[in-house]
Amino acid sequence: MSSVSVVIPCHNYGHFLPESVGSVLTGQPGVDVRVLVIDDASTDDSARAATRIAAGDNRVTVVAHSTNAGHLATYNEGLLEWADGDYAVLLSADDRLTPGALTRACALLDAHPEVGFSYGHPLQFTHPGPPPPARTQGRGWSVWPGRWWLEQRFRAAHGCITSPEVVMRTSVLQRVGGFDLRLPHTGDIELWMRLAAYSDVGYLRGVDQACYRVHAHNMSKSHDVLGDLMQRRLAYEVTLERCADALARQRGQLSDMVHRKLAWQALWHAARAYDRGRTDQVPVDELVAFARDCWPGVTALGSYWGLRLRQHIGPVAMPYLQPLILTAVARKARQWWWWRSWQRRGI
Repeated sequence: MSSVSVVIPCHNYGHFLPESVGSVLTGQPGVDVRVLVIDDASTDDSARAATRIAAGDNRVTVVAHSTNAGHLATYNEGLLEWADGDYAVLLSADDRLTPGALTRACALLDAHPEVGFSYGHPLQFTHPGPPPPARTQGRGWSVWPGRWWLEQRFRAAHGCITSPEVVMRTSVLQRVGGFDLRLPHTGDIELWMRLAAYSDVGYLRGVDQACYRVHAHNMSKSHDVLGDLMQRRLAYEVTLERCADALARQRGQLSDMVHRKLAWQALWHAARAYDRGRTDQVPVDELVAFARDCWPGVTALGSYWGLRLRQHIGPVAMPYLQPLILTAVARKARQWWWWRSWQRRGI
């Protein structure tokens, strides 16, 4: 029977703990589960709530910090110093696993020892409502080469995982290390890529593996567009730094790919500020400066000229003209596509 160590960090989320811990301890047949709840100096009754849960189930251990260590240090404490099962899970106190999530993930990881972590689809639900019904009958799994999966993340310049749906192979996690303290908002993106640099990646198809609660205090909602771009850029740069041995041959290509994409995204956000009449709220000049710093050849990007057109029109008129401009651009794109199609057919 596979063993899973589940780390549940908690800061002022004591009222969510019964649901979160309960989703791990029940509905996961065929898995030997242990849970560590780490209360990071909460000011509510989180520590008492965790202690009550542990008193009723000897599979639960509680650690209570006297001073706040911060979320990344708390994650690493649980994953690197405590977790000793075959597999490890990081589950926020406000999220929960779906029935059978650990059973399905362990089956994939048991069958494929080359896989360093597996994930599936996360169900997002809005607080305070209940999550929608989860899909628990999957359509098998896919196993992707880790370097290929990592390249897709560099190509997109964005993560594809929220976090609670991931089950990691503990031995691989211990090898590559935990969360990088330089990345308070994108440490998870960097960790998944670092794992993929040294192992393959498994995906559970057609099934919901976790429920991710969306509310005002989510870490992912608490910083601005420019800050998000800067943190994502640093995450990719840290990945290239920490995985230099594994990615030596791809390093230049991956760096160019992600910096170009991030520049494009910065300019796109700046352009959308004109479309929505929000240039007084969005740091357009800083986004343009970020784009130039990411990719010196920024004038070759279509999003750059789209932004220049909007700047020429101006922030007052642009929201009214946006539908006309987008229609014209779409028409030009269709014409170009048909022209290229005819060329390829030799017409």
